[in-house]
Amino acid sequence: MEEGPALEASVGEHSRPLFKQLGLRDLVLTQIVFVVGTSWVGAAAKLGSAHLAFWLLAILLFYIPQAVVVIYLNRLMPLEGGLYQWAKFSFNPFVGFMVAWNLWMLGITVMALSGLVVTTNFSYALGPSGSWIQESKPVVAAVSTVLTVALGAVAVRGLSLGKWVHNAGGIIMVTTYSVLILLPFVSLWRGELKEYHPLAFAMPGLSLLSINIFTKLAVGALSGFEYVAILAGECRAPAKTIGRSVLVAAPIIALMFIFGTSSVLAFTKGGPIDLIGPVPQALSLGFHGWPIVNVIVSGAIILLAGRSIALTSIYLAGSSRLPMVAGWDQLLPPWFSTLHKQFRTPVNSILFVSAVTLLFALFSLVGAHAQEAFQIVDSAATVFYGIAYVIMFAIPILGAAAAGSQAPLWLRAISAVGLGVSLLAILFTIFPIVEVESVYIFAAKILAVAIIANGIGLTIFLLDKSRR
Repeated sequence: MEEGPALEASVGEHSRPLFKQLGLRDLVLTQIVFVVGTSWVGAAAKLGSAHLAFWLLAILLFYIPQAVVVIYLNRLMPLEGGLYQWAKFSFNPFVGFMVAWNLWMLGITVMALSGLVVTTNFSYALGPSGSWIQESKPVVAAVSTVLTVALGAVAVRGLSLGKWVHNAGGIIMVTTYSVLILLPFVSLWRGELKEYHPLAFAMPGLSLLSINIFTKLAVGALSGFEYVAILAGECRAPAKTIGRSVLVAAPIIALMFIFGTSSVLAFTKGGPIDLIGPVPQALSLGFHGWPIVNVIVSGAIILLAGRSIALTSIYLAGSSRLPMVAGWDQLLPPWFSTLHKQFRTPVNSILFVSAVTLLFALFSLVGAHAQEAFQIVDSAATVFYGIAYVIMFAIPILGAAAAGSQAPLWLRAISAVGLGVSLLAILFTIFPIVEVESVYIFAAKILAVAIIANGIGLTIFLLDKSRR
């Protein structure tokens, strides 16, 4: 097998036909729409006034280590495939394949949730008369099908179109969160809130629930900087622009999460929090009593549905590139690496990913209510992401030298911290943060999904190894 520079040159040669569509602005907006979710502020709000302490702890122990390691590894290996290539060169093809497999499964699970999230947003937009929609499995199934087909067509067309969907999603997120963050101040001025302290600090109480939510804030909410590196071969000057996009987006994202959580707390006031749609819920409560409340809230919630669509488009782009680069290395059949003659996109891989996503979306609706189904799939996604992050943080500690560079001691130290948080997040996925019919069945479902999924990945690798 080829080594080091020869292998990197091979990846560059495979990437040559890909169109270089993404610049710094595109990457910054993509980072924002990809990292800033709408559900995480609801999870953080369950911590009450201690949310700020947990956000700061997650930023210190995971967010900053993640950003530093991503910038370091991307400068070292700015290659199409991102973390897959970093793990492959730093360890071996098997580790690279399993990292790609878990990232791929992450994408599938998150995309499978998009129909449920969009349906929930539209139920809020319609008001009380539409509350039944988010629990209607036929409606969720229909929305999931339409989204998958439409975004599959966008993905085939390529990033020349897809990047505008992603950019629109980033602008939507900044706009919606700006409204959410400013709304408590407006309500305070109007006399609808007696007081509002967005940065109120309370010492966190340690419990299984609070530690569980902390891991979700870290590996769930404050994760994702490495994902755009999967598209490095389709970026202009990826060694510079991807790292710069992290530096620009990171502080904006942190402020959006912290102040967004404060706004949710201001309007829910200790009441039940919708973990699927906490932002639409807060907007509905915050604009309650305004003369044109229905128009304002419905418009904002429809915008959030647009962000969910943009996020799914990003995941589809990344999830279809991973089989493509694995095909370059003969870890998957070359069928996955076939490019569209006009658009230079992995058309076969896109069709395959779209089909699997739709099947997973329909399967997740069997035998569970909306909130529980969301938690099951979301927790499974955390397991997949946690595994990928364990490998990523292990590269500076154990594998960077094999990739041609010796990581400094300080980088190894913060990588060890990020690795520890990733392992903790995997452990706590089996503990639900919503009421479920059976805690044991909930845990069994998540463990079954994680074990079966990785067992399938291992089997595929061994079968392809025998074929090679």
